[in-house]
Amino acid sequence: MRITVLGAGAWGTALARHLRLGGHPVVLWSNSASQLELIRATGRNEPCLPGIDLPRDWELETDVARALHGSELAVVAIPSKPFRQATVCLRDFAGIVVSVTKGIEYDSGLTMSDILAQNAPRAKIAALSGPTLALEVARGVPTAIVAASHDAEVAKTAQALFHRQAFRVYTSKDLMGVELGGALKNVIAIAAGVCDGMGLGDNSKAALITRAIVEMRRLGVARGARPETFSGLSGLGDLTVTCFSRLSRNRGLGERLGKGEKLEAILNSMSAVAEGYPTARSAVQLARKLDISVPIMSEVYAVLFENKEISQAVRDLYARESKPEEERGLERF
Repeated sequence: MRITVLGAGAWGTALARHLRLGGHPVVLWSNSASQLELIRATGRNEPCLPGIDLPRDWELETDVARALHGSELAVVAIPSKPFRQATVCLRDFAGIVVSVTKGIEYDSGLTMSDILAQNAPRAKIAALSGPTLALEVARGVPTAIVAASHDAEVAKTAQALFHRQAFRVYTSKDLMGVELGGALKNVIAIAAGVCDGMGLGDNSKAALITRAIVEMRRLGVARGARPETFSGLSGLGDLTVTCFSRLSRNRGLGERLGKGEKLEAILNSMSAVAEGYPTARSAVQLARKLDISVPIMSEVYAVLFENKEISQAVRDLYARESKPEEERGLERF
């Protein structure tokens, strides 16, 4: 199957490489001619995937129409902020479109598959999400992920295309839950990084992650997701790896904040977007619309967008009223 990957960042490049090594004809698209020329000349995509040799027998394309021509599947690995504008090119695409972007649109509260349903009305939509650090996937580290779609056959097709010995793919019909798990965990990872930066210890970080999964599930269920999805690979699995890994941009952003660096300086120094930054604003706005309590995400938002002192945010979280741990049917509290 001829496959086009839109986006030549770390994740897009890793997946394009993965699919090409799996025997599929692959076109990797980027709007940066200089980036593709460097990949063509060196066989590497530095610094996105340091030390990883890339295929020489794939197509590299800056013209999106040519990139999509003849392809039966498109993988969208474009950051969430330009996602809507960038996917207008798929309006006539009639194959399968797989989003691997983890985010929530601010103005609408829509997930990436929701946007694709509007921008690519003829396509069959799926999402791929889970505990998948791009560099580890490129290195062949054993990995598991979820392919989700409202259409079970589309999910199975994506599963078959991506599944390899060291890349195990499961399927799910809970597209909303899989996408929200992937998006919301990035916000929590910033908070986990703050714990590291402030030296709060393992007890604090474990408590944070445990209570965070409750927030993620609560908001997801209000949006129509299945609660059990947040205990799976795209929920707890992705949350765990993003909160602990030194390769996580979101955790790294939080760690630097916890050590006292200024947000603007951190963002300006990052080679790629930390999706938890825009998602914090989108998630809190969505929670307010749905009247859902998300105290951890709200404190992350306050630090990032309201200049709240980190030490005060931590104190406010621990000063919250005591309550039972159970959620009794996931009611709001």
